[in-house]
Amino acid sequence: MKRIAIDMDEVIADIVDKHLELYNRDFQDNVTLIDMHGKKLRDLRPHLIHEIQSYLAQPGFFRDLKVIEGSQEVIQELSEHYEIFITTAAMEVPSSFTAKYEWLKQHFPFLSDMNFVFCGDKSIIRADYLIDDNARHFTRFTGQGILFSAPHNMHETGYVRVNNWIEVRNYFMK
Repeated sequence: MKRIAIDMDEVIADIVDKHLELYNRDFQDNVTLIDMHGKKLRDLRPHLIHEIQSYLAQPGFFRDLKVIEGSQEVIQELSEHYEIFITTAAMEVPSSFTAKYEWLKQHFPFLSDMNFVFCGDKSIIRADYLIDDNARHFTRFTGQGILFSAPHNMHETGYVRVNNWIEVRNYFMK
């Protein structure tokens, strides 16, 4: 059975929505997803980079993220034909481990927690495919990288791209 590794943030968990909500509330700003086309929030407000990144370090930040539409259904369907691993670069935010684990158990109960991989460098992942919003994870990954569209990666080229979970289903179930 072939393996699919799937990133968590911005692929199955909507980190951008919550990040924008908190930032706009705390700084009385009105940054939208359209403003973020091809950029991250920290690129738009570099003078507030520490404040923007501090949200991610809050222990509960990752616990109540919205689920990306269609991800649960498609991943459950794919799990009948592929080995599925959720691979998150949690070492970038070590305080996120517990919240991410609890979130995965709540929203993806059909996956074994033995298939949750908390790592840093994703090149250690031995899988046939990696679905991720960050193309940097494809550099040393030996399988096929599949770029999941997110506001910050809209200018990335040179990769197989999927824009939503319907397109993921179509790619793997053709």
